[in-house]
Amino acid sequence: MALPEETLDPTLDAKPSSWRLCVAPMMDWTDRHCRVFHRLLSRHARLYTEMVTTGALLHGDVPRHLDFDACEHPVALQLGGSEPADLAACARLGERWGYDEINLNCGCPSERVQRGAFGACLMAEPTLVRDGVKAMVDAVGIPVTVKHRIGIDRGEDYGFVRDFVGTVAEGGCRVFIVHARNAWLQGLSPKENREIPPLRHEAVHRLKHDFPELTIVINGGLNTEAQIAAQLEAVDGVMVGRHAYHEPWSLADWDARFFGAGPLPTALSREAAEAAWVDHLEAVHAAGRSWMSAMRHAMGLWNGQPGARRWRQVWSDHRLRERSPREVQRLATEARCQGLAAALAA
Repeated sequence: MALPEETLDPTLDAKPSSWRLCVAPMMDWTDRHCRVFHRLLSRHARLYTEMVTTGALLHGDVPRHLDFDACEHPVALQLGGSEPADLAACARLGERWGYDEINLNCGCPSERVQRGAFGACLMAEPTLVRDGVKAMVDAVGIPVTVKHRIGIDRGEDYGFVRDFVGTVAEGGCRVFIVHARNAWLQGLSPKENREIPPLRHEAVHRLKHDFPELTIVINGGLNTEAQIAAQLEAVDGVMVGRHAYHEPWSLADWDARFFGAGPLPTALSREAAEAAWVDHLEAVHAAGRSWMSAMRHAMGLWNGQPGARRWRQVWSDHRLRERSPREVQRLATEARCQGLAAALAA
């Protein structure tokens, strides 16, 4: 259902980029259950897996790492690795399993990742990244993209990231997802690396100016629709991370605001989204798996609404873990409505 023209975002292109709105890859968070939940809220947002290392795929349980639900499309597989041959082999696996994109992580600053010689430290070796990208591009027929920072450690020379992008583009990468902070490789935790190095959105804007033929997606510190709309005037897309996870209902407006499309039926109300999500939890429960580990991704659904805290308390009560999700939903809804009634009576 097309929306009336006056309700569309004025920055909307005639043909929006496939990367116009993305949910960032987040370790321990954006697993297959999280992605199913986010897909209930936005048809068009591009979803990313947690980073999967080449070693885990080449020597581990491939189905455990790569299985996903068909509803998740468009969905990208993010790889961590540096050896071109290994990256090519894993890219082929990703394409075979049906992913829409292979993304190379050149932005994670954790010490564990550095010990594996990949992540943000790869920005110091652009020719190696170029060769890895070329190996993947030659191996698959789906887009190969790179997610990286604007620099490493405390250097703020724009020429560093400009030359990195220019070199990697020689390998065939046409889409760069740029976290607009440096990665400090020593002295900060991954959490601190998302908060302490200063944001420099203007550096990402310069990349788009200098490489107009490339798709440039910006990431970092962007939470509100107004901030997203402002960035889309300068770059091709916006990637949102923890805000999308903690405030998932924000995704429900994305299709209409940024893609010019009608919302999904499950995005018309929180009640509709919760009902569809419980259907997924019931399938998890029927398969003999823990529905509580999946439910953790939806705890922010009612944030900001009366009764939300009581609703979360019920869903997170481990004494209920053996009950069916639909029964727990009934209890949670009763608790939320009691909270709403109390708020109205106050």
